[in-house]
Amino acid sequence: MGSELGLTADSTPRPRINGVGIWWICWTATWTVLLLWGMGFLIHHRQMSMLKIRGIWLSLSSILFLHLYWASVQLGYVFGPLYPGDMQYWIMGTYLPLGIGLFHASNTRFLHVAQRQKQFVDKAGIPNVPNSYKPSKAGGILERFRELDYSAKAVILVSSGMFFQLFMAVFMYLISRKWHSSWGIPGTEVSGTEMEQKVQMGRGWEWTPSIFWQFFWAWIVAPLTLWRARDIHDTQGWRTQTILCAISGLHAAPMWLIALYVPGMEVINQYWIPPQWIALSIWLMEIFTVFLPCWEVLCHQALCQETLNTIAQWENNKTLGKAIRSFKSKSTIIESIKTGWKSTNSSVKTSSVESILTLSALEYVLARNPEPLQQFSALRDFSGENIAFLTSVGEWKSSFPASVRNRSSDVSEENRRELVRERFNRALRIYTEYISATDAAFPINISSAELKKLASVFEEPARSMYGEKQAINPATPFNCPEWNKPGSAHSSSEAPKSVSESESFGGDGVQYWGDIPDGFDQTIFDDAEKSIKYLVLTNTWPKFVRDRRASMESFQTSGSTEEGNSVCFSIPCKQ
Repeated sequence: MGSELGLTADSTPRPRINGVGIWWICWTATWTVLLLWGMGFLIHHRQMSMLKIRGIWLSLSSILFLHLYWASVQLGYVFGPLYPGDMQYWIMGTYLPLGIGLFHASNTRFLHVAQRQKQFVDKAGIPNVPNSYKPSKAGGILERFRELDYSAKAVILVSSGMFFQLFMAVFMYLISRKWHSSWGIPGTEVSGTEMEQKVQMGRGWEWTPSIFWQFFWAWIVAPLTLWRARDIHDTQGWRTQTILCAISGLHAAPMWLIALYVPGMEVINQYWIPPQWIALSIWLMEIFTVFLPCWEVLCHQALCQETLNTIAQWENNKTLGKAIRSFKSKSTIIESIKTGWKSTNSSVKTSSVESILTLSALEYVLARNPEPLQQFSALRDFSGENIAFLTSVGEWKSSFPASVRNRSSDVSEENRRELVRERFNRALRIYTEYISATDAAFPINISSAELKKLASVFEEPARSMYGEKQAINPATPFNCPEWNKPGSAHSSSEAPKSVSESESFGGDGVQYWGDIPDGFDQTIFDDAEKSIKYLVLTNTWPKFVRDRRASMESFQTSGSTEEGNSVCFSIPCKQ
């Protein structure tokens, strides 16, 4: 039968530098360089929304551990005869379990994000409690674990499983005399020549923890992920990546066992050693985890440039008559969104798609009926926070009375201050729900300069209302400091005068009563609003337009009124 590194009793203890060995060396070096380039490309574009929401640091960390195992396996054909007898055991008992665990923790983030994005469609089902809120210390370790963010939970769970796997690997190593003859269970030692002993070290019951770990992730966690992702259809290729990665690992453990224990595989093991079946799944995972997102980034950049070119073409060719038709087209969109079906009159058929890709068309939809765009961005594009932020800011701006905007108004100064305070409290909730890196579940993607500007106005009031939150160290997640919370025994002495007494934490009953910062006015969100509008215009909006057009074409082809009522909205089609 075969062994872990494809060795036989007749193998000589020297590198196998032949045609096959040279091929594996070249292939390992080439693919490692390509992988490092892909990882560098993703890190360079890490500020893009589609990469930030993926949590690429967790996925790239898993790929790093998996690639260390992959490289040791690819070079195992060449240097396997020189490896110590227990080297491959420890590599498979450390690098592989940790990499697989982190990988699937990152892979299941897709489900977490998809579920959390639903809050932007149905806010009634999500409690309006900032992320900085923490229960009292009396809640215990379990309660603190529940309040951690998803990445921290994933790291803790995977670390716990990895600790158990490492413990079992050490336990098996100690009780077996296969790698040492001075201690262990009698009868488990190996005998023969040095090479015969290495062959016997490459298989046996001592490898059971590693086998169980692989089967657990590949045949329990991965199929469960596939089942839960069956109804999610995103525009970022994330679902495709998740499905392909889950499928890629199904063959690894079974084929590894077959290669080790089926005599007929000995011919193949001379060129393709048993752990290379696992390495094959790792190679596929690396493609789908690193290079598929790289492709999505390039597609996003192309879509952005295409949209800008289309808008530029529309602006250059626009005439008074075309502007009138554009306004009619936008009116048709809103009416059809309200009624839920598409009119097929000639004015819509002859409309140009350039008109609907403009900023004015986006602003028209945001002002009149943003619900369809909100649903698409949250459920398909996973960027629901952008549309929710834009609509919230739009409503906030429109609610400013003239007495606030015009300081020369006849309204008394006291009444004007009360109106300003009310507007500030609503702006503060916008900041904590969509901007604050501490409080927002999905902070909008704005520049650091814009974030610092808003933080200088809102961060201190937000902390006096919602308490301090320090970064959690994943290595000691339960060694948490006391958070300053309103009404807490650990709150600062100034907190009570800044927050009204209310049983509803984080709700509308909580008001900020401290001094209004000097930098606050009705233009405070203008820069962030422009930035997010540009992001939506060049990313989510063209995807939404294409999706609606595709729905219209499908509707016209099938002639199904029921289907049209459920998914179709009017989008001008280019002739």
